[in-house]
Amino acid sequence: MGSELLIGLLGLGGLVGLIALRVPIAYAMMLVGAVGTAVLSGHAILLSQLKTLAYGQFSIYDLSVVPMFVLMGNIATRAGLSRDLFRAANAWLGWMRGGVAMAAIAACAGFGSVCGSSLATASTMGQVALPELRRYRYKPSLATGTVAAGGVLGILIPPSIVLVVYAIIVEANIAHMFIAAFVPGILAVFFFLATIALYVRLVPDAGPPGDRVSRREILDSSIAVVPVVVIFGLVIGGIYFGFFNPTPAAAIGVFLVLLYGVARRLVGWSGLRQALLDTAKTTGMIYLILLGAELLKIFMSRGGVPQAAAEMMAGSGLPPLVVLGLLLAALILLGCLMDSLSMILLAIPFFWPVVAQLDFGLGPEETKIWFGILALIVVELGLITPPVGMNVFVINALARDVPMSETFRGVMPFFFVELLRVVLLVAFPGLTLFLLRLLT
Repeated sequence: MGSELLIGLLGLGGLVGLIALRVPIAYAMMLVGAVGTAVLSGHAILLSQLKTLAYGQFSIYDLSVVPMFVLMGNIATRAGLSRDLFRAANAWLGWMRGGVAMAAIAACAGFGSVCGSSLATASTMGQVALPELRRYRYKPSLATGTVAAGGVLGILIPPSIVLVVYAIIVEANIAHMFIAAFVPGILAVFFFLATIALYVRLVPDAGPPGDRVSRREILDSSIAVVPVVVIFGLVIGGIYFGFFNPTPAAAIGVFLVLLYGVARRLVGWSGLRQALLDTAKTTGMIYLILLGAELLKIFMSRGGVPQAAAEMMAGSGLPPLVVLGLLLAALILLGCLMDSLSMILLAIPFFWPVVAQLDFGLGPEETKIWFGILALIVVELGLITPPVGMNVFVINALARDVPMSETFRGVMPFFFVELLRVVLLVAFPGLTLFLLRLLT
């Protein structure tokens, strides 16, 4: 083992130690990246890189889509879209056994299509859906588990901030990533609905049926979500069919969501100001993590750690699917310990070189997209996996009377059905790539 590789591995161990000590991951990556680069290449090289690194990283045009989608989600939260979505879904599904929980899943999927954040989806929909689930006396584990699991749909159903960041890291086409995410996202919604239906059949008292509503109320609630359908259609449909790139699409989405909120008198100057401030804070956090990840990537590349990992896996003699399974399992474990964006930024620079050398019978671009969707799904799993499922902590803060162990018990059926979805997408890559091949 060369000295540079040894230093790289020591730096990786130091990073894990800093994260274990609860040092914010952006600062941990910056510290390890800066110190490691200085040790390997000298202080002059480090200072030379720092001079232009931030500008070079943040001036990437594709990255401008991130604050746009964050702003769209913040305005959508204040514009009442979550309540409209849940009301419509509940009108259609709530009368069935387990129907209110199914409505929560459907509303999470709809809100995720204009939000792009799992934690924001879980938090917003939890405030809307949990009171209704309590009112109909749903089993606490099913109620909280459903909303926590439904929140993960926000990270995969386009637009997705994490998906954008992954595409930038591996230099994939963002629009193609969005297209490929659509079918797996819809598959997740279908699987979650089927899981609830099966659960309440096995445990009838867990999800009592709700009240039937009149046709007039169904019609009124459905009309109320037409703006969401229009916004999603223009933003994501415009990207899918090549009318505009992701950044202009996101800007159009912000304008339409703001117009909707102002028209309903739910978003005023104070609400818009707070949405802009929240967007600035979130974007600043994301960009800081990106800068730290770039510093760490420079250090690790100079130390040869990603190259050594790729060579070790390629020379292991293990079948490609076994290697892929090991990488996905590692991503699930990492997802338990940190937020999805940090995990993607930390892991993908190491994992992608390994995957790129494996033969799955796909072209290089298709492999990028297929692996990205798989990575995002296992990130979802990390958000609801014990002991540190981030979505579970969010929901626990909204339902403090429900023990966290109950919520983890409630998400387990969704966890196992997500594993089934991963197996299907690994076994049949065409499920992920079908729509992309059809439209491009």
